[in-house]
Amino acid sequence: MDLIYCQRDIPKEQWRYGLRTSAATGCGWIAAYNALLLLGDRESPEVLIRWFERAFPVIHGNLGTWITAPATFMKRRGYRVETILRRDRFDEALETCDAAILFYWWHQKLRLGAHFVALHKTPEGIVGYNTYRNSTGPDHYGASLERFLKRRKYFGAALIAIKKPE
Repeated sequence: MDLIYCQRDIPKEQWRYGLRTSAATGCGWIAAYNALLLLGDRESPEVLIRWFERAFPVIHGNLGTWITAPATFMKRRGYRVETILRRDRFDEALETCDAAILFYWWHQKLRLGAHFVALHKTPEGIVGYNTYRNSTGPDHYGASLERFLKRRKYFGAALIAIKKPE
């Protein structure tokens, strides 16, 4: 089981999410899957998809995953979770958590969407997984998540900081 770097690479017939494909609307369960791997935990995509479809689907997966679903999932797995809404606190939270899931809104010309990504802080900076439609590996965000979000013009962000159980 490897990290998923780009949900668009998932074949349409594999890991359907609700009535759509994971390539189209699966970023929520994929962020949870990647975060588990970053935490040294494993779960099959099928188990995650089944949990997310039953727990908090947005119109049965057609519009993706409800914003609170990844935090709820991680709590039920026994992880300590804090949801942070103030972007000026994101970098501080990344210093002390073991992994994180970022939710943000994006816009491009007349298109609007939301996305979840798993990330963590490394000695080289912040690294995210499944950030872009064309990601082929880990995505390097630099030293500050707040600056990354501002530079990319992502908005309405929330950070789910995850710590291993004590």
